[in-house]
Amino acid sequence: MTKESIPSLYSSLIANLLQLGEKHVSNTLQLLNEGATIPFISRYRKEMTGTMDEVQVAAVHEEFERLKELSKRKETILKTIQELDKLTPELKKRIETTWNSTELEDIYLPYKPKRRTRAAIARENGLEPLAKMIMKQNVNQLDTLALPFVTKNVKSKDEALAGASDIIAEWINENETARNAIRRSFSYDAIITSKLIKTKEEEAQKYRDYFDMSEKLSRCSSHRLLAMRRGEAEGFLRVSITPDEDVCLEKLDRMFVKADNEAGSFVYEAAKDAYKRLLKPSIENEFAAQSKQKADGEAIRVFAENLKQLLLAAPLGEKRVMGIDPGFRTGCKIVCLDAQGNLLHNETIYPHPPQNERSTAARKLQKMVEAYQIEAIAIGNGTAGRETEQLVQNTSFDRKVLLFVVSENGASIYSASKIAREEFPDYDVTVRGAVSIGRRLMDPLAELVKIDPKSIGVGQYQHDVDQSLLKKALDQTVENAVNKVGVNLNTASRHLLTYVSGLGTQLAANIVEYRAANGPFKNRKDLLRVPKMGAKSFEQCAGFLRIPDSNNPLDNSAVHPESYDIVERMAKQLNVKVDQLLNNRELIHSIEIQNYVTDSIGLPTLTDIIQELEKPGRDPRSSVKVFEFDPSIRKIEDLKPGMELPGIVTNITNFGAFVDVGIKENGLIHISQLADRYISNPAEVVSLHQHVRVKVLEADLIRKRVQLKLLS
Repeated sequence: MTKESIPSLYSSLIANLLQLGEKHVSNTLQLLNEGATIPFISRYRKEMTGTMDEVQVAAVHEEFERLKELSKRKETILKTIQELDKLTPELKKRIETTWNSTELEDIYLPYKPKRRTRAAIARENGLEPLAKMIMKQNVNQLDTLALPFVTKNVKSKDEALAGASDIIAEWINENETARNAIRRSFSYDAIITSKLIKTKEEEAQKYRDYFDMSEKLSRCSSHRLLAMRRGEAEGFLRVSITPDEDVCLEKLDRMFVKADNEAGSFVYEAAKDAYKRLLKPSIENEFAAQSKQKADGEAIRVFAENLKQLLLAAPLGEKRVMGIDPGFRTGCKIVCLDAQGNLLHNETIYPHPPQNERSTAARKLQKMVEAYQIEAIAIGNGTAGRETEQLVQNTSFDRKVLLFVVSENGASIYSASKIAREEFPDYDVTVRGAVSIGRRLMDPLAELVKIDPKSIGVGQYQHDVDQSLLKKALDQTVENAVNKVGVNLNTASRHLLTYVSGLGTQLAANIVEYRAANGPFKNRKDLLRVPKMGAKSFEQCAGFLRIPDSNNPLDNSAVHPESYDIVERMAKQLNVKVDQLLNNRELIHSIEIQNYVTDSIGLPTLTDIIQELEKPGRDPRSSVKVFEFDPSIRKIEDLKPGMELPGIVTNITNFGAFVDVGIKENGLIHISQLADRYISNPAEVVSLHQHVRVKVLEADLIRKRVQLKLLS
């Protein structure tokens, strides 16, 4: 958001829409206008925002952008109508006071420049007076009425009446009341119908559930709507949205037919034409766009929530890790990483068919674990993953080694990316992929930010939704996750730093270059020496950057530098040093925080400071847990109804959760099988990467589909 004046009306409108305090909305808009980021505002300006979280701050921003766009549209509309010399004071006031885009477009419709319509041609031929006379509906003998309008361009009475009908149909189409009446019919009882295009049956088999489907639009779930729209886009399905036609025509009849005579019957037929030719297609397009937008929003919300859970997954931390990218013919790519994720060694083993060098592979694993003091092994969950897991489990090592199966979704995308080439210019994609698997175990967030979120594989229909909205939502999710956790300033990659509040691509690159040239940052103040790091950027980023070995202990906490003096005063009044105050629960609880309230610092900020002093630099993520699949289950043929198995949740959608039980095909727990009560959102019950126990309901060997039930 660039600096600009913000109309006070915007604050009022946004506050009413989002049910927030007008003063807090106004303050939030001002902060955004001054260049503050969403993570900074939600974390460090709670007094100004009324403790809005990042989702609410983002919603305020989005509504502000929408109102700005609507204001620009109003300017265009006012200018157009003014040029037509039809802008009355009443019309101007209506346009200026409406903030509903649909209502605005309805107001504008009669004045909107149009292509040469049938009604426009009829007007050119002088038939508007005839249309007006008929519309009054106080005449019979329409043939006689039309006779004077037969001219060189209007060849007959029938042609004159047809032109008058076109004009009346356009009037009805442009009537706000009529449009809203038809909209209500669409809202209440519109049916969305999907039909197979007959010549496409063989190619369209994946859409067979939609070959002949109808349901109320209001009840159509986002995933079904997006599936239908994808089938339509691919040329396999024909999709339509239709209300009850008789109800719609009855509404128009009541509105426009005023007499039981020939003119009244004529107007009814014109209304019928208006509905079928103009109103219905127009409102159908409107509802198609609205329903798609709603479905997009829901799919994006699910994707963003899954991504958030994935990014905030439990990290193993700074351990020496072996990463294994499993494979059959091409072998298993092995990398050994130090506790900071640096590559120490790589090689390939061939324990599986066709080579079957199991003994040699096991010996090599033992030597690498010993030589590089490996503490944990991360195995990718793709092809040959279970076989490799079994190999490692059956191999004895000279120390205790933790074993984890790691999702490798997106690893191939990373390994071929520019970021990976910059990190490992001397290694091929197979080595880079194995490194990514190992690092994902150590710190999922730091590694996954390098991959396009769409490639991580935790969404539904991500290629079918509005791509700009998806990118915006996912980027915001990544930014929120990074800033929620905090970033080690001296070890973070350039790509991870990019997502830190207030930095961006250039400053992140400058920090890495400065660090390479000058060594580790000793404290947060050193950031101000980084080229192009101004006071504003420092304000926005400092609280989210951690320096574990700083000469100021608060630099490894989420306490913002602007609040250091508060902590120093607290310590002074307790006759201790700041480092003695940290982690000292008894001392911290003796602080009377009300004594530190000022005009700008209130209880929300002081409470955050106290919590941070108790656990400085705490990681909000949980601890990683070891998981083991049932060793007897290797392929779908091993599954039998009634079996109870351990599994890992790999994806969450609106209709249920997908679970890996150790075979190639993920099983689905339908939403109806997630709980013994009604739930509207699977995320109420399960989370991504959660360890669960499931019961096998069905294993369809032909369609390769597994149906599961969640066990409590």
